[in-house]
Amino acid sequence: MYWYFYLLIGVMLFSLFAQFLVRSRFSRYNQIRARSGYTGAQAARRVLDENGLEAISVERVSGTLSDHFSPREGVLRLSDSTYDSSSVSALGVSMHEVGHALQLRDRYPLNQFRSSLVPVANIGSMLGPYIALIGFFIPGTAGQTLINVGIMLFAAAVLFYIVTLPVEFNASRRALQMLGRTGILAPDEIPYARKVLSAASLTYVAATSAAIINLLRLVMMSRSRRR
Repeated sequence: MYWYFYLLIGVMLFSLFAQFLVRSRFSRYNQIRARSGYTGAQAARRVLDENGLEAISVERVSGTLSDHFSPREGVLRLSDSTYDSSSVSALGVSMHEVGHALQLRDRYPLNQFRSSLVPVANIGSMLGPYIALIGFFIPGTAGQTLINVGIMLFAAAVLFYIVTLPVEFNASRRALQMLGRTGILAPDEIPYARKVLSAASLTYVAATSAAIINLLRLVMMSRSRRR
């Protein structure tokens, strides 16, 4: 089981690096004002309206990098660091969230699949590992059944993490296309936004890697128990 600890340490270090990179890049390119003068909120409102998404509201939410799109509520929430800012970083983040709204409009298959996983993934991430661990303390078939149930529940959560990756990559790709097509960012400003969004994507890669490693550990423990 030593491999697990080595991998876990590696993922933890990668996660710390990803968090540092996204904050440092956001801070760096937050100092560069877009020549178009658009704020994050103005850019989001314009692109949403131009794509027939007038019903989606744009709201401010407290915090930094707490931006998110809520498909259930039909609300795109931009953090204090994005809403009124006309920086390259803010516009990149704002358009990324608009990208998620466009995925909903277009019925992007992977986004729909991810949404269908939410209920079981929430249960799996919260309860799956604990159900499996309880099973290890119960002898016989009953214990193994609990282990299997816990692993299957947690596997659903891991699948959610895996599917999230292409969904996030697609939202960033849409964001960069919209920024260029609308002129909200000039051609020489696009690479800066790309760097911010690329750094943000690494945080999802780190979270997915950690989930996969934990799932593998449960599977290996289950196999060892049956020997």
